[in-house]
Amino acid sequence: MRRAAVFDLDGVLVDTARLHQRAWQALAAEIGISIAADQFEQLKGVDRAASLEIVLGEWAGRFDPTRKAELAERKNLLYRESIVGLGAADLLPGADAVLAACREHGVRIALASSSRNAPQIVRATGIADKLDAIVDGSAISRAKPHPEVFLRAATLLGVRPEDCIGVEDAVAGVAAIKAARMYAIGIGSVAALGAAGADAVIPSIAALVIDAYLQ
Repeated sequence: MRRAAVFDLDGVLVDTARLHQRAWQALAAEIGISIAADQFEQLKGVDRAASLEIVLGEWAGRFDPTRKAELAERKNLLYRESIVGLGAADLLPGADAVLAACREHGVRIALASSSRNAPQIVRATGIADKLDAIVDGSAISRAKPHPEVFLRAATLLGVRPEDCIGVEDAVAGVAAIKAARMYAIGIGSVAALGAAGADAVIPSIAALVIDAYLQ
């Protein structure tokens, strides 16, 4: 019997992907490079340092570690400036209803996000009191696809990983869920997420009928 659900944040519960994209674009413009459209898909579920390497691409070798750290922090500043105005309206359609359905069925809820900004976003969108646990980038040492963030979420919820449903929109995130031995629900591309090992793929969080996955 699955008794808990562990959700990613960006692109699953909250519409922040566009804000990350704008921040990366602004950073790229500042250092005089461009970002190809397909690079943004590669950034899903990847931590900031790894995302910077993807964004820099062939230019990565021109920046030393100190400069890269400065660029990563600059991107974070640009992003943090953009999330100041977030509110409940930025929850993805259906997200609030899914969290309510989890409560109705006695399912414990955790957030598992690589973002260190997750607590601020959770507060801004008004879902803090709907979560039993939050694990963000500041609480882990290994980013997805390593399962650490999901395993820690299960520990905080007091349940076995095998008794959890994990919900992700990124290939790295789905791989992390499977490595944690959880049931993986992917949101997005059937081909990409299925190849990553998703047990089920749905088009959006609004399509998640939680009680269908509890047995």
